[in-house]
Amino acid sequence: MTSAHPASVGGQSDTRWSPRLWGTLVVLCAAMFLDALDVSMVGVALPSIGADLHLSTSTLQWVVSGYVLGYGGLLLLGGRAADLLGRRRVFLVALAVFAGASLLGGLVDDGGLLIGARFLKGVSAAFTAPAGLSIITTTFAEGPARNRALSIYTTCGASGFSLGLVLSGLLTSAGWRWTFLMPVPVALLALVFAIRLLPRQAAPERGRAGYDVAGAITGTGALLLLVFTLTEAQSAGWASLRTLGSLVVVAVLATAFLLIESRTAHPLVRLGIFRNGGVARANLTAFTIFGSYAGFQFITTLYLQRLLGWSALEMAFGLLPAGALVALSATRMGAIIDRFGTGRLLPIGVLALTAGYAYFLQLGEDSSFVALVLPSMVLLGIGFALAFPSVNINATSGVADEEQGLASGLVNTAFQVGSAIVLAVTTAVITAGSGGGESPQAQLDGYRPALLLVTGIAALGLLVTLVGAALERRAKAPAPVPDYRYEPLTDHRAGAGREQAAEGQVLSER
Repeated sequence: MTSAHPASVGGQSDTRWSPRLWGTLVVLCAAMFLDALDVSMVGVALPSIGADLHLSTSTLQWVVSGYVLGYGGLLLLGGRAADLLGRRRVFLVALAVFAGASLLGGLVDDGGLLIGARFLKGVSAAFTAPAGLSIITTTFAEGPARNRALSIYTTCGASGFSLGLVLSGLLTSAGWRWTFLMPVPVALLALVFAIRLLPRQAAPERGRAGYDVAGAITGTGALLLLVFTLTEAQSAGWASLRTLGSLVVVAVLATAFLLIESRTAHPLVRLGIFRNGGVARANLTAFTIFGSYAGFQFITTLYLQRLLGWSALEMAFGLLPAGALVALSATRMGAIIDRFGTGRLLPIGVLALTAGYAYFLQLGEDSSFVALVLPSMVLLGIGFALAFPSVNINATSGVADEEQGLASGLVNTAFQVGSAIVLAVTTAVITAGSGGGESPQAQLDGYRPALLLVTGIAALGLLVTLVGAALERRAKAPAPVPDYRYEPLTDHRAGAGREQAAEGQVLSER
């Protein structure tokens, strides 16, 4: 069976992939795994970093926030750059920067340089993630081939995020610098193979495409300031002049961005892409599921380490079942999606996530791994295995090849901004509920309302997926067949009919 479409116009549709095609997918999966890994891996190492570099709590927070700021703030720009400058070129350059920033982070002895390296890694990830996803969606034809590729790719991302805590616990026991240095050889190896394997594309027609400089400035500025404001809101105060003033500036920049995008000939974000209902709903779902998980992971980390006294390594292995389920499902999800469709699997996945968060509401002062943590992790593993690939498939379905970078950037932005917003609100709820107390009861008084918030946000995502599934069924429903049954004849017509039948009988007898 040959490909129905060449890679440049529709992608590889053959289900029997060549070794080169498999190699391309593995390289892209490696980069995605590293991006997701870096989001979660540094968290467990923070106490060791703070003690070694003598960093205050507020400064230490920016070791995490610096990465999120660069990643979430520049994703839209990264996605559009992939469309305009070439996906392969953008991916290779960004992956090289990622490797260099990882090496820098593992060698520095200054907190400011470490935060700078983390920010640079976030910026590079903001370009590799949408470029890698759009390479897949333009290399594999929409349908079974793309579903299979995307399920493997996105599952690697979910596995990286889940397994980051486990690897961090193991590496931190040997020294926190290993959490920064470990990605370096993997990134360099992926870069070498990427140069040889990634498909080349025709040079973009720059004269026709144009560059939306004003949109890039206002859109990127709004996202960067939003992530920064939400990250700092807890320390500055949600009602402080600094926080409120920053949010006003974000609103002004966002309004300017929308006005520019609606009027410019070559927008950074073509707003018409949201007329595709599947794309719009996928982005909203991505916001809710990743945001709720970020909040849940933060609550779980505090609860297990502070209240139950688990070590970093014990906590890492406690969360392992969720990551293991996601990783083991990688090669089978494509076939499952082809058989049942994202319209069925996505609501089931989000329902499993919501149920996992709701089950964890039973947390107490002496909860056990078997009774509380394990059932929640199994539900979360099932949820992410089903929901994460389905969201990415929906977010890029029905989108033209020349806008795949944009679609990829949008869904990744939804993931990261959802994470930043929900995490900031979750932190505020925990602080308000506990009243700053450190007793077990005070901690539980903070964790429970925060878990209710997380569960509610996941339930909102479930509602969106159910509406989407209903609309999808309605769109696929066959058109009603016209009813051609004859109406009963009136008396005089019936009589005429009987007379004609009688005449026909006489003629036939003659």
